[in-house]
Amino acid sequence: MQKNKDKPTIPLPFSRPLQAAAVPPEGLDIAIHANDQECAALALENDLRALSGLEASFRIVRSGKDGLEVSGAVRAKIRQTCVVSLEQFDSLVDEPVHMRFVPPEASATPRAPYGRRNAPRDDKGAKNRLVAEEEAAPQQIIDLDDDTPDPLVGGAIDLGAIASEFLTLGIDPYPRSPGASFSEPEPAPEAPGPFAVLRQVNAKDGDG
Repeated sequence: MQKNKDKPTIPLPFSRPLQAAAVPPEGLDIAIHANDQECAALALENDLRALSGLEASFRIVRSGKDGLEVSGAVRAKIRQTCVVSLEQFDSLVDEPVHMRFVPPEASATPRAPYGRRNAPRDDKGAKNRLVAEEEAAPQQIIDLDDDTPDPLVGGAIDLGAIASEFLTLGIDPYPRSPGASFSEPEPAPEAPGPFAVLRQVNAKDGDG
C-alpha cells in the first residue's frame, strides 16, 4: 500500500474562512476578533510579550468576474521589549488592509499562500508585503512592489489569515519605548604614548 507522502497542513493561529460565493453583489462588511487562545498564538508567532484586543474590520466586494477585493484595518494592543532599555512596554497597531483575490487560473504569477508569507519589515514605514516565494525559480526576480492579486484557495479567502499577515506588517521589528534613546558610550581616555612620557621627563629635567 502506498503511503501518503503529503505533508500535514499546519493550522493557522487565527482563521476565519469566507466563501467567495457568500459575498453578495452589494458587498459585505465583517468584523472579526481573536480570542485569548488565538491572541496567545499570534503573540508567540510574532515574538511579542503579549497581544490583546486584536480586531479587524473588513469591507469585501466583488472584483471582476469571479474575484474579490478586501479593504479595512487591523488593530491590536501589543507588548514588546524595548531594544534600548530592555523594558516591556505597550503600543497599538493600526494597519490598513488592501488585497485582491482572483481564481487560481486567473493568477498570472504563483504566490505563496497569504497566510504563510509573513516576515518582519526592514523598517516601520514600509507598507509593502514581503513575499516568500518558496516555489519560485532560482533566477526569478521578485518585485515586492508588484500588486499581483492572490489566488482564491478552494473558492474562499481566510480573513483571519489576512488579519495575521497585516498584524505582522504593523509591528515595529526594532521597538523603542516612548522616551528611550540610545547614547553612545564615551570613548575611554587614550594611554599616553612613550614619546609623551619622554617629553614629560625632559620638561621636569629642564625645570631643575
